[in-house]
Amino acid sequence: MKAVVIAQAGGPEVLAIAEHPEPRHGDGECLVRVVASGVNRPDVLQRKGLYPPPPGASEIPSLEVAGVIEAGDESALSAAGLKIGDAVCALVAGGGYAELCVAPVAQCLPAPTGWTLQEAAGLPETLFTCWSNLVDQGGLTSGDRVLIHGGSSGIGVTAIQLAKALGATVWVTVGSASKAEACLALGADGAINYHERDFVVEGLQATAGQGFDLILDMVAGPYIARNQQLLAEQGRLLVIAVQGGTTAEIDAGLLLRKRQRISGNTLRTRPVAFKAAIAVQLRERVWPLLERKLIRPVMHRVLPAARAADAHREMEAGQHIGKLVLSWQGD
Repeated sequence: MKAVVIAQAGGPEVLAIAEHPEPRHGDGECLVRVVASGVNRPDVLQRKGLYPPPPGASEIPSLEVAGVIEAGDESALSAAGLKIGDAVCALVAGGGYAELCVAPVAQCLPAPTGWTLQEAAGLPETLFTCWSNLVDQGGLTSGDRVLIHGGSSGIGVTAIQLAKALGATVWVTVGSASKAEACLALGADGAINYHERDFVVEGLQATAGQGFDLILDMVAGPYIARNQQLLAEQGRLLVIAVQGGTTAEIDAGLLLRKRQRISGNTLRTRPVAFKAAIAVQLRERVWPLLERKLIRPVMHRVLPAARAADAHREMEAGQHIGKLVLSWQGD
Protein backbone atom coordinates (compact mmCIF):
# COMPACT_ATOMS: atom_id res chain seq x y z
CA MET A 1 0.00 0.00 0.00
CA LYS A 2 0.97 3.65 -0.20
CA ALA A 3 1.58 5.56 3.01
CA VAL A 4 2.96 8.90 4.12
CA VAL A 5 6.10 8.11 6.10
CA ILE A 6 8.48 10.20 8.18
CA ALA A 7 11.93 9.72 6.66
CA GLN A 8 13.59 11.29 9.71
CA ALA A 9 12.67 13.82 12.36
CA GLY A 10 12.47 17.29 10.87
CA GLY A 11 10.38 19.80 8.96
CA PRO A 12 7.42 19.11 6.68
CA GLU A 13 9.77 18.15 3.86
CA VAL A 14 10.58 14.83 5.62
CA LEU A 15 7.09 13.55 4.83
CA ALA A 16 6.94 11.44 1.69
CA ILE A 17 4.69 8.91 -0.03
CA ALA A 18 6.27 5.45 0.01
CA GLU A 19 5.35 1.82 -0.42
CA HIS A 20 4.67 0.22 2.95
CA PRO A 21 3.64 -3.30 4.05
CA GLU A 22 -0.09 -3.69 4.46
CA PRO A 23 -1.17 -3.94 8.10
CA ARG A 24 -3.04 -6.94 9.44
CA HIS A 25 -5.94 -6.73 11.84
CA GLY A 26 -6.12 -8.76 15.03
CA ASP A 27 -8.87 -9.74 17.43
CA GLY A 28 -11.27 -6.88 18.07
CA GLU A 29 -9.90 -4.94 15.10
CA CYS A 30 -10.84 -4.16 11.53
CA LEU A 31 -8.99 -3.10 8.40
CA VAL A 32 -10.23 0.15 6.89
CA ARG A 33 -9.68 1.10 3.26
CA VAL A 34 -8.93 4.76 3.89
CA VAL A 35 -10.63 7.47 1.85
CA ALA A 36 -9.36 10.37 3.96
CA SER A 37 -7.07 10.98 6.93
CA GLY A 38 -7.38 13.78 9.47
CA VAL A 39 -4.38 16.03 10.14
CA ASN A 40 -3.77 17.05 13.74
CA ARG A 41 -1.12 18.85 15.74
CA PRO A 42 0.13 15.59 17.33
CA ASP A 43 1.10 14.52 13.79
CA VAL A 44 3.34 17.59 13.57
CA LEU A 45 4.93 16.80 16.93
CA GLN A 46 5.52 13.19 15.87
CA ARG A 47 7.14 14.38 12.65
CA LYS A 48 9.51 16.53 14.70
CA GLY A 49 10.45 13.56 16.87
CA LEU A 50 8.69 15.00 19.94
CA TYR A 51 5.70 12.66 20.21
CA PRO A 52 6.52 9.01 19.45
CA PRO A 53 3.65 6.56 18.95
CA PRO A 54 2.77 4.39 21.95
CA PRO A 55 4.15 0.85 22.09
CA GLY A 56 2.55 -1.38 19.50
CA ALA A 57 1.08 1.48 17.45
CA SER A 58 1.97 2.13 13.82
CA GLU A 59 4.79 4.60 13.17
CA ILE A 60 2.75 6.06 10.30
CA PRO A 61 1.22 9.35 11.51
CA SER A 62 -2.46 10.36 11.92
CA LEU A 63 -4.95 9.60 14.63
CA GLU A 64 -8.18 9.52 12.61
CA VAL A 65 -9.47 8.11 9.35
CA ALA A 66 -12.64 7.58 7.37
CA GLY A 67 -13.20 4.87 4.82
CA VAL A 68 -14.77 1.46 4.25
CA ILE A 69 -14.28 -1.67 6.36
CA GLU A 70 -12.44 -4.14 4.14
CA ALA A 71 -11.89 -6.97 6.63
CA GLY A 72 -12.07 -7.55 10.34
CA ASP A 73 -13.04 -9.52 13.42
CA GLU A 74 -16.59 -10.31 12.37
CA SER A 75 -17.84 -11.11 15.87
CA ALA A 76 -16.54 -7.75 17.14
CA LEU A 77 -18.05 -5.99 14.13
CA SER A 78 -21.41 -7.66 14.69
CA ALA A 79 -21.40 -6.71 18.38
CA ALA A 80 -20.77 -3.10 17.35
CA GLY A 81 -23.55 -3.13 14.77
CA LEU A 82 -21.05 -2.92 11.91
CA LYS A 83 -20.09 -5.18 9.02
CA ILE A 84 -17.57 -5.49 6.19
CA GLY A 85 -18.40 -2.91 3.54
CA ASP A 86 -19.69 -0.30 5.98
CA ALA A 87 -18.46 3.29 5.75
CA VAL A 88 -16.94 4.36 9.07
CA CYS A 89 -14.72 6.91 10.73
CA ALA A 90 -12.32 5.80 13.43
CA LEU A 91 -9.98 7.04 16.12
CA VAL A 92 -6.60 5.28 15.96
CA ALA A 93 -3.30 5.51 17.83
CA GLY A 94 -1.39 5.83 14.56
CA GLY A 95 -1.34 4.60 10.98
CA GLY A 96 -3.91 6.92 9.46
CA TYR A 97 -1.79 8.44 6.68
CA ALA A 98 -2.12 5.31 4.55
CA GLU A 99 -4.38 3.54 2.09
CA LEU A 100 -5.12 0.87 4.70
CA CYS A 101 -5.36 1.34 8.45
CA VAL A 102 -6.10 -1.03 11.33
CA ALA A 103 -8.59 0.33 13.86
CA PRO A 104 -10.10 -1.13 17.03
CA VAL A 105 -13.71 -1.93 16.18
CA ALA A 106 -14.79 -0.27 19.43
CA GLN A 107 -13.28 3.00 18.21
CA CYS A 108 -15.14 2.93 14.88
CA LEU A 109 -18.33 4.87 14.31
CA PRO A 110 -20.61 4.72 11.27
CA ALA A 111 -19.96 7.56 8.87
CA PRO A 112 -22.71 10.06 9.77
CA THR A 113 -25.50 10.41 7.25
CA GLY A 114 -25.37 13.58 5.19
CA TRP A 115 -21.61 14.11 5.30
CA THR A 116 -18.82 13.01 2.97
CA LEU A 117 -16.06 10.67 4.08
CA GLN A 118 -13.60 13.56 3.76
CA GLU A 119 -15.73 15.46 6.28
CA ALA A 120 -16.11 12.39 8.49
CA ALA A 121 -12.31 11.97 8.62
CA GLY A 122 -12.06 15.21 10.60
CA LEU A 123 -14.50 14.12 13.31
CA PRO A 124 -13.01 11.39 15.54
CA GLU A 125 -9.99 13.09 17.11
CA THR A 126 -11.85 16.31 17.86
CA LEU A 127 -15.09 14.75 19.07
CA PHE A 128 -13.42 12.11 21.26
CA THR A 129 -11.18 14.83 22.74
CA CYS A 130 -13.96 17.34 23.34
CA TRP A 131 -16.33 14.80 24.85
CA SER A 132 -13.65 13.31 27.10
CA ASN A 133 -12.64 16.71 28.42
CA LEU A 134 -15.74 18.89 28.42
CA VAL A 135 -18.23 16.22 29.47
CA ASP A 136 -16.39 13.36 31.19
CA GLN A 137 -13.65 15.40 32.88
CA GLY A 138 -15.33 18.78 33.07
CA GLY A 139 -18.87 17.70 33.87
CA LEU A 140 -20.35 20.20 31.41
CA THR A 141 -24.04 20.85 32.02
CA SER A 142 -26.60 23.23 30.58
CA GLY A 143 -26.07 26.78 31.80
CA ASP A 144 -22.30 26.46 32.27
CA ARG A 145 -20.06 29.28 31.07
CA VAL A 146 -17.26 27.90 28.91
CA LEU A 147 -14.09 29.52 27.55
CA ILE A 148 -12.29 27.80 24.67
CA HIS A 149 -8.77 28.88 23.80
CA GLY A 150 -7.92 28.47 20.11
CA GLY A 151 -11.55 28.67 19.12
CA SER A 152 -10.88 28.40 15.37
CA SER A 153 -8.72 25.26 15.60
CA GLY A 154 -10.06 21.82 14.76
CA ILE A 155 -10.65 21.16 18.45
CA GLY A 156 -12.02 24.66 18.97
CA VAL A 157 -14.72 24.61 16.28
CA THR A 158 -15.91 21.24 17.56
CA ALA A 159 -15.86 22.34 21.19
CA ILE A 160 -17.96 25.43 20.38
CA GLN A 161 -20.65 23.37 18.71
CA LEU A 162 -20.69 20.59 21.30
CA ALA A 163 -20.83 22.96 24.27
CA LYS A 164 -23.60 25.02 22.65
CA ALA A 165 -25.58 21.86 21.84
CA LEU A 166 -25.36 20.91 25.52
CA GLY A 167 -26.70 24.29 26.62
CA ALA A 168 -23.56 26.21 27.57
CA THR A 169 -22.66 29.85 27.03
CA VAL A 170 -19.44 29.83 25.03
CA TRP A 171 -16.66 32.37 24.61
CA VAL A 172 -13.46 31.83 22.66
CA THR A 173 -10.03 33.36 22.26
CA VAL A 174 -8.71 33.79 18.71
CA GLY A 175 -5.87 35.52 16.90
CA SER A 176 -7.68 37.50 14.22
CA ALA A 177 -10.94 39.19 13.29
CA SER A 178 -11.69 36.57 10.61
CA LYS A 179 -11.28 33.77 13.13
CA ALA A 180 -13.55 35.59 15.57
CA GLU A 181 -16.19 35.94 12.85
CA ALA A 182 -15.98 32.22 12.04
CA CYS A 183 -16.41 31.23 15.69
CA LEU A 184 -19.40 33.54 16.15
CA ALA A 185 -20.97 32.03 13.03
CA LEU A 186 -20.67 28.59 14.65
CA GLY A 187 -22.62 29.79 17.67
CA ALA A 188 -20.01 31.23 20.04
CA ASP A 189 -21.52 33.94 22.24
CA GLY A 190 -18.38 36.02 22.20
CA ALA A 191 -14.83 36.09 20.84
CA ILE A 192 -11.72 37.77 22.24
CA ASN A 193 -8.84 38.63 19.91
CA TYR A 194 -5.87 38.10 22.20
CA HIS A 195 -3.67 40.25 19.97
CA GLU A 196 -5.87 43.24 20.71
CA ARG A 197 -7.38 42.64 24.13
CA ASP A 198 -6.45 41.06 27.47
CA PHE A 199 -8.54 37.90 27.61
CA VAL A 200 -8.59 37.93 31.43
CA VAL A 201 -10.04 41.44 31.56
CA GLU A 202 -12.48 40.76 28.73
CA GLY A 203 -13.50 37.40 30.13
CA LEU A 204 -14.31 38.82 33.54
CA GLN A 205 -16.33 41.60 31.94
CA ALA A 206 -18.21 39.10 29.80
CA THR A 207 -19.22 37.09 32.87
CA ALA A 208 -19.98 40.09 35.12
CA GLY A 209 -16.95 39.20 37.23
CA GLN A 210 -18.07 35.63 37.93
CA GLY A 211 -15.63 33.87 35.60
CA PHE A 212 -16.02 30.66 33.63
CA ASP A 213 -17.13 27.27 34.90
CA LEU A 214 -14.93 25.46 32.36
CA ILE A 215 -11.88 26.54 30.41
CA LEU A 216 -10.50 24.33 27.62
CA ASP A 217 -6.82 25.17 27.24
CA MET A 218 -4.36 23.92 24.62
CA VAL A 219 -1.70 26.52 25.45
CA ALA A 220 -0.69 25.86 29.09
CA GLY A 221 2.61 27.57 30.09
CA PRO A 222 1.84 31.17 31.11
CA TYR A 223 -1.87 30.66 30.40
CA ILE A 224 -2.32 28.47 33.48
CA ALA A 225 -2.06 31.30 36.01
CA ARG A 226 -4.16 33.61 33.84
CA ASN A 227 -6.81 30.94 33.45
CA GLN A 228 -6.99 30.62 37.22
CA GLN A 229 -7.96 34.27 37.42
CA LEU A 230 -10.83 33.54 35.05
CA LEU A 231 -12.19 30.43 36.76
CA ALA A 232 -15.45 30.73 38.67
CA GLU A 233 -16.06 29.16 42.07
CA GLN A 234 -15.47 25.42 41.61
CA GLY A 235 -14.29 26.13 38.07
CA ARG A 236 -12.53 23.43 36.05
CA LEU A 237 -9.44 24.08 33.94
CA LEU A 238 -8.99 21.38 31.28
CA VAL A 239 -5.47 21.27 29.80
CA ILE A 240 -5.24 19.28 26.56
CA ALA A 241 -1.95 20.53 25.04
CA VAL A 242 1.13 22.55 25.93
CA GLN A 243 1.73 24.80 22.93
CA GLY A 244 2.86 27.57 25.29
CA GLY A 245 5.26 25.37 27.26
CA THR A 246 5.20 22.74 29.98
CA THR A 247 6.29 24.97 32.87
CA ALA A 248 3.61 26.98 34.65
CA GLU A 249 2.94 28.80 37.91
CA ILE A 250 -0.14 27.97 39.97
CA ASP A 251 -1.69 30.26 42.55
CA ALA A 252 -2.30 27.67 45.27
CA GLY A 253 -4.20 30.17 47.39
CA LEU A 254 -6.66 30.86 44.59
CA LEU A 255 -6.92 27.13 43.94
CA LEU A 256 -8.00 26.62 47.55
CA ARG A 257 -10.23 29.64 48.03
CA LYS A 258 -12.24 29.10 44.85
CA ARG A 259 -12.05 25.27 45.03
CA GLN A 260 -10.69 25.15 41.50
CA ARG A 261 -9.80 21.97 39.69
CA ILE A 262 -7.01 21.66 37.11
CA SER A 263 -6.83 18.48 35.06
CA GLY A 264 -4.79 17.22 32.14
CA ASN A 265 -5.82 14.61 29.62
CA THR A 266 -4.47 12.87 26.52
CA LEU A 267 -6.18 10.09 24.59
CA ARG A 268 -3.55 8.45 22.42
CA THR A 269 -2.09 6.18 25.10
CA ARG A 270 -5.37 5.37 26.86
CA PRO A 271 -6.65 1.79 26.56
CA VAL A 272 -9.22 0.79 23.97
CA ALA A 273 -11.86 0.27 26.68
CA PHE A 274 -11.53 3.92 27.74
CA LYS A 275 -12.02 5.18 24.19
CA ALA A 276 -14.75 2.65 23.53
CA ALA A 277 -16.83 4.15 26.34
CA ILE A 278 -16.51 7.57 24.69
CA ALA A 279 -17.50 6.10 21.32
CA VAL A 280 -20.72 4.76 22.85
CA GLN A 281 -21.62 8.21 24.17
CA LEU A 282 -20.80 9.88 20.87
CA ARG A 283 -22.94 7.45 18.90
CA GLU A 284 -25.88 7.88 21.27
CA ARG A 285 -25.72 11.61 21.90
CA VAL A 286 -23.66 13.36 19.22
CA TRP A 287 -24.31 11.35 16.04
CA PRO A 288 -28.00 12.35 16.04
CA LEU A 289 -26.89 15.99 16.24
CA LEU A 290 -24.57 15.48 13.27
CA GLU A 291 -27.27 13.83 11.22
CA ARG A 292 -29.68 16.67 12.03
CA LYS A 293 -26.96 19.18 11.05
CA LEU A 294 -26.98 20.70 14.55
CA ILE A 295 -23.24 19.94 14.72
CA ARG A 296 -21.20 19.94 11.53
CA PRO A 297 -17.65 19.25 10.41
CA VAL A 298 -15.75 22.47 9.71
CA MET A 299 -13.29 21.91 6.88
CA HIS A 300 -10.44 24.27 6.11
CA ARG A 301 -9.03 22.30 3.21
CA VAL A 302 -8.80 18.80 1.74
CA LEU A 303 -5.43 18.07 0.15
CA PRO A 304 -4.20 15.01 -1.77
CA ALA A 305 -2.24 12.65 0.48
CA ALA A 306 0.86 13.33 -1.61
CA ARG A 307 0.72 16.91 -0.29
CA ALA A 308 0.94 15.95 3.38
CA ALA A 309 3.93 18.28 3.75
CA ASP A 310 1.78 21.23 2.62
CA ALA A 311 -0.91 20.26 5.13
CA HIS A 312 1.70 20.30 7.90
CA ARG A 313 2.94 23.70 6.77
CA GLU A 314 -0.59 25.04 6.99
CA MET A 315 -1.06 23.49 10.42
CA GLU A 316 2.12 25.13 11.71
CA ALA A 317 1.27 28.49 10.15
CA GLY A 318 -1.84 28.53 12.31
CA GLN A 319 -4.06 30.41 9.86
CA HIS A 320 -6.51 27.57 9.25
CA ILE A 321 -10.08 27.56 10.52
CA GLY A 322 -11.29 24.04 11.24
CA LYS A 323 -9.83 20.82 9.92
CA LEU A 324 -7.12 19.90 7.44
CA VAL A 325 -7.70 16.52 5.79
CA LEU A 326 -5.71 14.34 3.38
CA SER A 327 -7.57 12.50 0.61
CA TRP A 328 -6.50 9.15 -0.83
CA GLN A 329 -8.94 9.32 -3.70
CA GLY A 330 -7.14 9.68 -7.00
CA ASP A 331 -3.67 9.27 -5.46
